[in-house]
Amino acid sequence: MVTKMASHGVTSGTIRVLCVEDHDLLAEGLRSRLSLERNIDVVGCLTDGSNLLDEVDRLTPDIVLMDLEMPGPDPFEVVSELRRTHSDVKVVILSAHVRDHYLSAAFRAGVWGYFSKADPIEVIVDGIRRVHRGEFMLGPAAEERSRPLRPRSRQRYTADSMSSKLDGLTDREQEVLRLIGRGLSRAEIARSLSRSPKTVDGHRERIMEKLDIHTGPELVRFAIREGLAEL
Repeated sequence: MVTKMASHGVTSGTIRVLCVEDHDLLAEGLRSRLSLERNIDVVGCLTDGSNLLDEVDRLTPDIVLMDLEMPGPDPFEVVSELRRTHSDVKVVILSAHVRDHYLSAAFRAGVWGYFSKADPIEVIVDGIRRVHRGEFMLGPAAEERSRPLRPRSRQRYTADSMSSKLDGLTDREQEVLRLIGRGLSRAEIARSLSRSPKTVDGHRERIMEKLDIHTGPELVRFAIREGLAEL
């Protein structure tokens, strides 16, 4: 579903923004607030990413401002496809959740910015402007969770330079961490992975070392906070 927004005095210097947000109240709030800006034009709002590529063809936005937790296709796959087919369109994530695995997936998919819905609107607006100028931008919460050598342009950005703590874990270690977050015991994890409890203990020790976590309860809280137990 797409809602076409009326254009108000659009000029060649206007930043054309397409919002992808399934909460009507927030979408309307974004449209209203961004429309107050002199050179930002909200050209449309989508409730999910299923028709995003077609609507990008039709509406020709410069920026796609996109939520992550919506019905429809996997948002990171949509971003990757958009990057492949419309390399001139820049995607900025605006999410309620700033989690390591979301950040990692977003960086790999090729987003130009990541902001929390809790960030001040002025920061988000400034981020949109700076992304339009070719800068890779993070909001305060996302920047705190990342460990980048912050590049000023997307051309110098790589997934390696914009990584998160979870990127340091192997696939097996991430699987063990997910099972820990779900409350499984070492014996249950061992049975689930067809490994010995001693092997699970080794994975757990390496995970805690890499994440700089020192107690079992803290490790469980980390997994739950990052949403890993939900995957």
